[in-house]
Amino acid sequence: MRRVRPAALALVFAGLLAGCSLAPVYKTPAVPVPAAYKEGTGLWTRAAPADMSPRGDWWTVFNDPELDRLEQLLDANSPSLAIALARYERASAFESEARAGLFPHLGVGGSTSDDRQSNNRPLRGSNQPNEYDDDTAQFGAGYEFDLWGRIRNEVAAGHAQAQAAQADLASAKLSLQARLANEYIQLRGYDLQAKILDSSLQAYQQGLTLTRNRMQGGIASGLSVARAQNQLSDAHAQIDEVAAQRALTEHAIATLIGVPAPDFTLPASQEEIQPPTIPASVPSTLLQRRPDIAAAERRTFAANAGIGVARAAFFPDIGISGMYGWQDTGEGNLFSFGNRIWALGPFVSLPLFDGGLRRARARQAHAEFDEASAQYRLTVLDAFEQVEDSLSLFTRLTHEAHDQDAAASAAQAAQQIATNRYTEGIINYLDVVTAQTAYLNAKRAAEQVRTRRLQASVALVRALGGGWKVAMLEKPPAKP
Repeated sequence: MRRVRPAALALVFAGLLAGCSLAPVYKTPAVPVPAAYKEGTGLWTRAAPADMSPRGDWWTVFNDPELDRLEQLLDANSPSLAIALARYERASAFESEARAGLFPHLGVGGSTSDDRQSNNRPLRGSNQPNEYDDDTAQFGAGYEFDLWGRIRNEVAAGHAQAQAAQADLASAKLSLQARLANEYIQLRGYDLQAKILDSSLQAYQQGLTLTRNRMQGGIASGLSVARAQNQLSDAHAQIDEVAAQRALTEHAIATLIGVPAPDFTLPASQEEIQPPTIPASVPSTLLQRRPDIAAAERRTFAANAGIGVARAAFFPDIGISGMYGWQDTGEGNLFSFGNRIWALGPFVSLPLFDGGLRRARARQAHAEFDEASAQYRLTVLDAFEQVEDSLSLFTRLTHEAHDQDAAASAAQAAQQIATNRYTEGIINYLDVVTAQTAYLNAKRAAEQVRTRRLQASVALVRALGGGWKVAMLEKPPAKP
């Protein structure tokens, strides 16, 4: 029988261990998932499969072309999105760096030098020159056998971190889109409040004119004129306050879309935005739609792979390296057959004492996994809380909006009655002022509730994950 060479045995052994990994079997951290949303009864329906189809441009449910345009500008120009994209690119580069360890490393080098050796160099031959040249050119190669899965776990961790960074990008984009929608809805709310104030201003001006005429006729007193003037001036002050708040909101929108505030103007509009109908998904699907949940899960997986990396440090690094080249003393042809040099052989490396460094790193890896698992569970619980908050707020605001509209209608009727009775001389102007102020406050309160209700619908879309889906992790994100 032919004798089996040790090198062949080593290759067979390396092949048997090629699939070895010291990382624990990964399991997604368990989180209790409710069967249904508590706050969804009545106004929110459970989503059908078609409802969960990707809807990246989720803001189009508001049917507002100006909001659509601003969201597109946000996607193209936002500096915040550019920061998140750069973080993803960095994580992706780290994954490629780790993956490079799976392949042999090849290199080429060369050197030339003038040397002089000492007259008293130990073991120097009598015929050796004092000075000589040394020219070298060589190719080198090396490969580490990943017997314990260290490199493969580093690659797995890097890939998971890249996926987490991509989910972070989706989360940042969703957050910015929701913030822009909120600011835009608030700005349109200020436009409608300005409309309400302008309408009241006309009524107050007419009331002041009427009261002055009645005073000149000896019917009304100067006190009534002062009250009418006070009411008119207060309405002007409220208009100024609304205009100031609108300007601040407009500046915030400009920054979100990457435009200097002085160069951005959004014309006023008095069109009402209608609340959309957004079905609330079943709770289990929320775990698949939220990008922040996906990011937390991927970081947990990466931490699990990190345990395998730390465990592999307790075993020797085994590989093979080789070199082929030429060397001479600067005379003749460097690449001649007689000047060739080569080396080939395995290498083994294992620290025998490191003062507990590897054990400390193993404990650190386990602690990082425990931290990532707890963070994942916390992220899931926060997500359920945000959905319940949004559902609860929208439900209550829907009822509040109905009641506030009824209050505004009643206040409008009271205002009309008070104005008619004052014209007939039955009541004094204080009753008119009281009725008009109540109507203005009721109308503004109704508009504020309507604005908050719209913002609650935006919050619900964000809490449900927007138009994001897990399958997007396998695709490079588009640059903003």
